[in-house]
Amino acid sequence: MARFQVLTLNSISAKGLSRLPGELYAHGNTVATPDAVLLRSHDMHAMEIPASVLAIGRAGAGTNNIPVTKLSTRGVPVFNAPGANANAVKELVLAGLLLAARNIAPALHFVEGLDAADAELERLVEEGKKRFAGIELANHTLGVIGLGRIGSLVADAAIKLGMQVVGFDPEITVDAAWSLPSQVRRAHGIEELVRSADFVTVHVPQVPGTVGLMDANRIAAMKNGAVLLNFSREAIVDAPAVLEALRTKKLKSYVCDFPATSLRGNHAVVALPHLGASTREAEENCALMVVDQVREYLEHGNIRNAVNFPEVVMARESPYRVGIANANVPNMLGQISTAMAAAGLNIRTMLNKSRGEMAYTLVDVDSPVPDAVVRGIASIAGVLSVRNLPAHG
Repeated sequence: MARFQVLTLNSISAKGLSRLPGELYAHGNTVATPDAVLLRSHDMHAMEIPASVLAIGRAGAGTNNIPVTKLSTRGVPVFNAPGANANAVKELVLAGLLLAARNIAPALHFVEGLDAADAELERLVEEGKKRFAGIELANHTLGVIGLGRIGSLVADAAIKLGMQVVGFDPEITVDAAWSLPSQVRRAHGIEELVRSADFVTVHVPQVPGTVGLMDANRIAAMKNGAVLLNFSREAIVDAPAVLEALRTKKLKSYVCDFPATSLRGNHAVVALPHLGASTREAEENCALMVVDQVREYLEHGNIRNAVNFPEVVMARESPYRVGIANANVPNMLGQISTAMAAAGLNIRTMLNKSRGEMAYTLVDVDSPVPDAVVRGIASIAGVLSVRNLPAHG
């Protein structure tokens, strides 16, 4: 029997699943007691997640469909694949810019309404096309809110199209800053950015602080006739404020990846059906990335790209390893060390990191770890989960 059982809640790229060696893993959509769950868009909030689950892997960036807080209390990391679908989203944003700049959507609707057999077709086309005259992107300004992997790629592509780019991200990482094109002008706030941009695109995660980020006040501060694009998350833009701005012609158009009911029927809205990461390449990249991360955790306890755990990656110095998830409270390492020393275990190396209220520890020891020691550590107040991680093969 395979050592690890993996439940797939969505169709996961075969290329990604091929990274699960058959001698160690079994996977499918009917696994009853999974060690890990792989998914894409499946909503897990109403799902009874088996107690056997040690890790969740989301083959994509967002984790709004996963009860992350609930899983954190169980000591279960939730992995995602940030940046793996960045190129796919970037290309769709560029398509959105062109759709808005050249009035392509209403022009298509116009053509669909023509009778191909009409003898006056050519005249009707020539007369009608005047309504759809657009602008060129070159020399116009794009405002990019959020300068992570996707935002940086969008900024770079826009610059290559001849656009001026202004960006804002209050939490930009060092890596993101290094990858950002030097031509991007930094704004000191969203209000400054929207006042100077002909097009504004948002690329931030949905967290409590970003819900309604583009509200009525910020939309009112935009240039008259500007275009707003949202390929991030639906709730980041206030839909009623957008509709009012479209009604008053404050906004020329709204291009998004979320066909909300309230937006339907408005000809100034281009709403796509969640196409951002819907490319073969993006699905493969996301699956490969998250499968590798889940494997590293299941087999070695290493954590990379978990949304609720610190990043902890430690090269093995022994075949005998323990991984411990715990509340970030004082004297936890001391209690863990004491429990191991009392059992005669010599610690070869230890790595502990914390992230907010969560902490995680990897310990390599010189001899096998008895089950009684694992149970003893699990009984320490504040410990959420303990895993014995002997090297396989």
